[in-house]
Amino acid sequence: MSERKKFDKAFKEQVVLRITSGDTTISKISDELGIHYSTVRDWVKGYKQDGASAFPGSGNLKPEDEELRRLRRELADLKEENEILKKAAAYFAKNLK
Repeated sequence: MSERKKFDKAFKEQVVLRITSGDTTISKISDELGIHYSTVRDWVKGYKQDGASAFPGSGNLKPEDEELRRLRRELADLKEENEILKKAAAYFAKNLK
């Protein structure tokens, strides 16, 4: 099994700009570079949707994905805090009787 190829942001942008400028097609450039058609197509699609932020780099998230991750983490913390408060309220209510 071959190791997955990694392409840097500059390379992806260069490929996408060649396609969007009309220099070449996705099929031609994917054959020329030995990159699967769907990979190049996804780069073009992402670039059209998000511009230069479509390729955040290895280990980095797009700003909206980073915000989503932060909000999910905050939600989990608040749910945990809520459960603790419910248990504390039940405990103290039991002791008042």
